[in-house]
Amino acid sequence: MSIPEFSLRLQHGITGGFAPPTPEAIITVTGIPTQNLLNITSAVRPKGTPSLQDAVPKSISAADAHTAALVNELKDILKSIPTESPPGSEDIYGMDTSIAFGSEDLVWQNGGPQGCGHGESSVKATEEDKAKFRRAVEIVKELQAKDA
Repeated sequence: MSIPEFSLRLQHGITGGFAPPTPEAIITVTGIPTQNLLNITSAVRPKGTPSLQDAVPKSISAADAHTAALVNELKDILKSIPTESPPGSEDIYGMDTSIAFGSEDLVWQNGGPQGCGHGESSVKATEEDKAKFRRAVEIVKELQAKDA
């Protein structure tokens, strides 16, 4: 099982009001199938500080069957769950977290570029959708935790 070429960005801290939200963490994952690698970068804002720390990059092998299975599970989950409408209107998953995923056959993003909190979404997530989104976030964090 191989990984697709893709780019992903997870941001924790997407809800705001008048001012844009202050991210607590940003994780990016880029799948490079020609090199069988995942490039992962994470930046975290320690509690009580105004900004994210410098991003910490690493690369992990995607040759591992478990890693490839996680990436494919993540993609399948995102294909099956809705996003808010209009974009950025509401955090329909209630996790203060957004995922932006792009590949050849899927472009998916919840939470607008300026975060959420600007209204109400006409699309609502079911409890099943919320459980799937929680699993998607867990997968990204599991990939981030893998040793380089």
